[in-house]
Amino acid sequence: MRDNKLIDLSIDFSVKIIRTLEAIKGHHSLINQLERSSTSIGANIHEANYAHSKADFISKLQIALKECYESEYWLQLFERTNLLPTEVTVELKTNCGTIRRLLIASINTAKK
Repeated sequence: MRDNKLIDLSIDFSVKIIRTLEAIKGHHSLINQLERSSTSIGANIHEANYAHSKADFISKLQIALKECYESEYWLQLFERTNLLPTEVTVELKTNCGTIRRLLIASINTAKK
């Protein structure tokens, strides 16, 4: 059940990122980095559900967690460079933080 929540949250997060970045002109390499890391979160969570083993499952969730941290970095950079308004990045970082906490809990549970 928790995995479905993670998938839903990660897809919603990716959609918000994609829609938000459509408004930015230029800075294609930065936009690409944030799009890639944010969409990779959900892709790895989804892939974890079809893992071959417990170790593979944990590995995919850990990759998703790393992508979450990377997305937070890019969001912070977009905020500090004023490419996105603070209120937008705060909401996106909150969404990303929720996913991050659920991933950490899921990884810890899977390791037990």
